[in-house]
Amino acid sequence: MAEPGAFKMPSGWEAVIGLEVHAQLKTESKLFSSAPHAFGAAPNTQTTEVDVGLPGVLPVLNEKAVELAVRLALALGCKVHPVSVFARKHYFYPDLPKGYQISQYEEPYCTDGAVPIELDGETRQIALTRIHMEEDAAKNIHDDAVTGGGVTHVDLNRAGAPLVEIVSTPTIHTPDEAGAYLRSLRQILRYLDVSDADLEKGQFRCDANVSVRRIGDTKLGTRTELKNLNSFRFVERAIASEIRRQVDLLEGGGTIEQQTMHWDDRAGVATPMRTKEQADDYRYFPDPDLPPLRVSPDTLERIRASLPELPQVRRARYCAELGIPSYDAAVLTEDRDVSEFFEAAVRACGQPKVVSNWIMRDVLATMTESGRALRELPITPAHLVDLLALVDAGRITAGSAREVFAEMAKTGERPEAIMRARGLEAVSDTGELERLARAVIDANPAQLAKYRAGETKLLNFFLGQVMKSSGGKADPAVLREILGRLLA
Repeated sequence: MAEPGAFKMPSGWEAVIGLEVHAQLKTESKLFSSAPHAFGAAPNTQTTEVDVGLPGVLPVLNEKAVELAVRLALALGCKVHPVSVFARKHYFYPDLPKGYQISQYEEPYCTDGAVPIELDGETRQIALTRIHMEEDAAKNIHDDAVTGGGVTHVDLNRAGAPLVEIVSTPTIHTPDEAGAYLRSLRQILRYLDVSDADLEKGQFRCDANVSVRRIGDTKLGTRTELKNLNSFRFVERAIASEIRRQVDLLEGGGTIEQQTMHWDDRAGVATPMRTKEQADDYRYFPDPDLPPLRVSPDTLERIRASLPELPQVRRARYCAELGIPSYDAAVLTEDRDVSEFFEAAVRACGQPKVVSNWIMRDVLATMTESGRALRELPITPAHLVDLLALVDAGRITAGSAREVFAEMAKTGERPEAIMRARGLEAVSDTGELERLARAVIDANPAQLAKYRAGETKLLNFFLGQVMKSSGGKADPAVLREILGRLLA
């Protein structure tokens, strides 16, 4: 199958795509109980009588979850309603111990809003229909290595974990747009510290509703819902495959059945799971155990005042105010911690491009090699600023500075202490450098003759040799002046 970037819409057809994203809110306890919901705990150890729906228990709404949900809504420009209602959504499945899920239906806490995307050098907004809060279901385990084979186990640890469901309008038309939307939304969730949005841990899950229609038609086609999309690549591949399937079926005289489909990325196909349910099938009604949720204007203003600058705005500011290339700006703003590290360093030393280069090369490489987030490393913006000051003062060469940085990122020691301990301070003593330069010149008479015959690019050869003999500690500027004089 072709990768998403190579996907071509069949001639004469248009796809209409809507995405439903479930993001787990970053709270210590569940949405309606005091049970924790840490990833990786032993099965069925993080649950209470509320999560399993024992008789006589009452849910209590998690205030922190509400605050995080409102934070997301305000950042995306949604209309937060002063009153919203929790409802019971009924269906019967082993992962739903109560026989219903507490969600929001007719009166969600917010509507409208949009997610900004950047694709092919253009910026646009993908409008939202709504965001609502709900509790997660448990997890069915079908792995024979865990269950012993032939049976399914149910782990209730996830039951009741707090979610927001973010529902886009059906205004996405290509797999690439869907991928750009999901990447932007995930980045915003992480910037806001609303969710870790870790796909591997199931903290960011997507269902895609896909239909096709002839270009010029205004009526929506019959849609299918794609499940099991646990990576951005899966989403793009699954949508591309489903578009092709629906177009081929319609062009062959067939009809589309409204179904829920399971995507198998290894096989590259989606297979029917069940007929798609309608809202009436869930028998929604307001939860009698939960009062309406009320969000005051004061609460809205307090949360609005705490919102950080979002990545798209930050990228534009870096380009306009700091003169950072657009590629650098995109890399620097991918992670909020990296972005704030960059800003703190620039405020201290005023060298945006220099700081950018060090972060993009050394900081990000250290994060990748260590497998640790920036906040988990023992390095601060002050460490980098101090190191740059040593370079600017000529006390250490750029090559030696990278060696110092690597040690600094491991231990958290200050750069000057590392430089002294390793004997990396630059040699700027003109007498010593002249001695080293003369030794190199005397050892390379053939290169000297060629240089004096006009091959002046050999200056770099002599520079390299002296740097090597000095252990990389020679001050390049001083050395260049000395060689220029001795080679003349």
